[in-house]
Amino acid sequence: MRIKSILSNYATFQEKALNNRFFKHKDIIPLINQLPAEFTIEQLGSSVKGKSINAVKWGNGKTRVMLWSQMHGDEATGTMALFDLFNFLQQCHEMVRLINEKCELLIIPMVNPDGAAMFTRRNAQQIDINRDFIQTVSPEGKILKQARDNFEPHFGFNLHDQITLWSVDETLKPATLSYLAPAFNKALAVNDVRKNAMLVIADMFNELNQVLPNQIGLFNDEYEPRAFGDNFQNAGTSTILIEAGGYKDDPEKQHIRKYYFGSILSGLLSISSKSYEQQHTENYFAIPQNNKQIFHLMINNLILDGIKVSVGINYEEYPNSDGRSTYKTYSIQDIGDLSFCDAYKVYDAHNCQLRGNILFNKTADFELLTEGQIILAFKNGELVQKH
Repeated sequence: MRIKSILSNYATFQEKALNNRFFKHKDIIPLINQLPAEFTIEQLGSSVKGKSINAVKWGNGKTRVMLWSQMHGDEATGTMALFDLFNFLQQCHEMVRLINEKCELLIIPMVNPDGAAMFTRRNAQQIDINRDFIQTVSPEGKILKQARDNFEPHFGFNLHDQITLWSVDETLKPATLSYLAPAFNKALAVNDVRKNAMLVIADMFNELNQVLPNQIGLFNDEYEPRAFGDNFQNAGTSTILIEAGGYKDDPEKQHIRKYYFGSILSGLLSISSKSYEQQHTENYFAIPQNNKQIFHLMINNLILDGIKVSVGINYEEYPNSDGRSTYKTYSIQDIGDLSFCDAYKVYDAHNCQLRGNILFNKTADFELLTEGQIILAFKNGELVQKH
């Protein structure tokens, strides 16, 4: 319940300068430079295109915790939450004092500033940094690896975004957040390092599920030998993955960031107080799994080719050339019995008229009308009208 109380005052420390997903390196540098003296700032290196990659140190404790965000340039929620955290750590609060006394934090916001500039996953070399641990050809990957080697953190927070189509098993709700203690080998073994990450996550879930019930899932733990989280786990850093998914009517993830911040803070409090040592791995494995039982849009009770069906429609999101907005292309992803599914927006086509064709795995290009009024319309994959 500690986190619920903190989040009730979230507006007092939310970083207002970051209010959508499309902020750039030049937007965060002033925020870093204005941090007070108790935050130590160090430039770790530069991106492919020469943008600085910075680390911020804070805290006087013996337990070292490293947090890094935006390895993928279009995954900005973790970065927003870290700047909210910077603001929170400047408040006079018993939780701030506890973390300061017990932990030393090394925070690297925006590992991939070139990707953020283009709002793309990959860096300027077209490399997925989070698949570059082994060869480490990207300067950003080298910087991140060196930072961990130098700091030798006991715990790590690996901050990402996932697609908005993940749902929570048996809830038919979006996976607004997902957690994972990444595997360190193909056998998915559990040693003390990974176990500690699991126990912290169990604490996080216990806190956040009270404010975000049935919308937190456990991410797939398939081993990825090229990923930083898996390898940091193997190197002795208990690594916690947080993924931001979807939340209804929150395209810029301004609501999600509050819960994301809450997850980070809950994890830091668990580590600082060592409450995770009283947890059990069964509670980690009891977190419901991610699955895919939601669509962006769904139409029920539609008569198509003489039979009544449901239609699931999803979009793919692409960055515009300025890197400050996106466009969406919608396509038909399923037709038939979707009674076990849900969507961010559901339409009932009973007594509706269909104008155009609905074809599986094809671009959406049709109109749905009721009493002569269009309630949903697509043109060559573009959503042109909805109610």
